[in-house]
Amino acid sequence: MAISFQNQEIDSRPIHFKLSEKIKTKQWVKKIIELEKKKLGQINFVFTTDEELLKTNIQFLNHSTYTDIITFDYCEGNLINGDIIISVERVKENAKKFDANFETEIKRVIIHGILHLCGYKDKTAKDSKLMRDKENWALKKF
Repeated sequence: MAISFQNQEIDSRPIHFKLSEKIKTKQWVKKIIELEKKKLGQINFVFTTDEELLKTNIQFLNHSTYTDIITFDYCEGNLINGDIIISVERVKENAKKFDANFETEIKRVIIHGILHLCGYKDKTAKDSKLMRDKENWALKKF
């Protein structure tokens, strides 16, 4: 049972990003999973660039659009497992766009991926609202 944070290497060079408060973030993610009545399995967060996430989006989801996050769900019952790939560049852009602090926005995206693994969707307006409400609820627990 583990949560890992990694920076993707591109052309043998890792991207330059350092997640602040890694231990606290792991504890927070675990707490949210427990509050959702789920069990922590293996979750891998991979921080990357817009271009690399776009390549992943095209290859695996057949979507040719930029996004801030892609979540690969490997959950089994209540055991939460998955890979969560995050574009640091897109998160920075979104923080500016929504007049938010970058640290808050990265945490929002992290928990967004976790909520997907817990079964929450965001394709409809109703689901998107619930997802945003759950993100805000989780952010208050950090």
